[in-house]
Amino acid sequence: MIDPKKMKLTGFRRADGRFGIRNHVLILPVDDISNAAAEGVAALIRGTMALPHAYGRLQFGEDLELTFRTLAGTGRNPNIAACIVIGIEPKWTARIVDEIKKTGKPVAGFHIERFGDLKTIEMASRKAKEFVQYASELQREPFSINKLVMSTKCGESDTTTGLSSCPTVGRVFERLEKAGATMIFGETSELTGGEDIIQSKFVNKKGLEDFNAMFTDYTNLIKGQGVDLLGSQPTEGNIRGGLTTIEEKAMGNIQKAGRCKIQSALQPAFEPKGPGLHFMDSSSAAAEMVTLCAAGGSVVHYFPTGQGNVIGNPICPVIKLSGNPLTLETMSEHIDVDVTGMLRVEMTLDQAADHAMDVLQRTINGRLTAAEALRHDEYSITKLYRSA
Repeated sequence: MIDPKKMKLTGFRRADGRFGIRNHVLILPVDDISNAAAEGVAALIRGTMALPHAYGRLQFGEDLELTFRTLAGTGRNPNIAACIVIGIEPKWTARIVDEIKKTGKPVAGFHIERFGDLKTIEMASRKAKEFVQYASELQREPFSINKLVMSTKCGESDTTTGLSSCPTVGRVFERLEKAGATMIFGETSELTGGEDIIQSKFVNKKGLEDFNAMFTDYTNLIKGQGVDLLGSQPTEGNIRGGLTTIEEKAMGNIQKAGRCKIQSALQPAFEPKGPGLHFMDSSSAAAEMVTLCAAGGSVVHYFPTGQGNVIGNPICPVIKLSGNPLTLETMSEHIDVDVTGMLRVEMTLDQAADHAMDVLQRTINGRLTAAEALRHDEYSITKLYRSA
């Protein structure tokens, strides 16, 4: 059995003491109408990455706050070496810059008003060139497992997921918990019917109360819409894979938590405080959930899949696990960890966890995941309600 404390991990130490496993220079638009300028900089300066998105204008209340947290959290993520922020207006641009600046990493902001795209692209490109040259000289150094922050969600689940890939993640998380690592899981809707199991795992009253409020808000939203979730939860892919109710789906999803205790219930895109397993209130939509985890500081992500979800993320490497033999046969290019041996009774749960931890160690040390190699860079901000 692999001991997490003996894993040899290397990463990039950031000014705030956290470690990243990638070393990106990010060009981050504050709003949808700044996407073109951000992509213009990325097209000019090698080694930069733009993250276009659809929001950031005429939002208000918690919806606006969540967008700000997601964008700032993306720039704060330890996998980001330096960040250029581009917005249409100076005030909101500065707000994102100021949050990222708290980490101590290089960050600069530019606004398009009074300059236009071309001048903004020129100014931002000059600074981006400096940041790329700075990042290119950073060297990997060893770090211990208690510095690791990672996350998990599953997608395109089926009967094999709850029997193989999700329990594999759960067993790895049990080991990581004992070693002092920090883990995030969520998918509020996919706990339906098993929420009592999650409730029993909280270590303190506040965490339990926060979770109960989150779950109640979710159920009230669904009831208030007067809709039947069948087809959305479970999805058509879930149903084809043998999961006919949300309760069946929940039983598999919960396996990812293993026997870990839950330290806190986080609002979307908040960073966990302290080691152990943390619940994050989140959609079960794959790109949204991984984006929220990355905004919360996750530097690598486990993604169990049955039918074959192909999701990736631009800043947080996504490791795919599957125990479905058909998926391994037809979509092998997307799978990093093959645990089909569990269903053939050729691999124990601990052996599957060892395999997953080996791939985790190699990914942390620089090996590209399947999603990274295939350019799956899905970045999706969670929208709570319509804009003004």
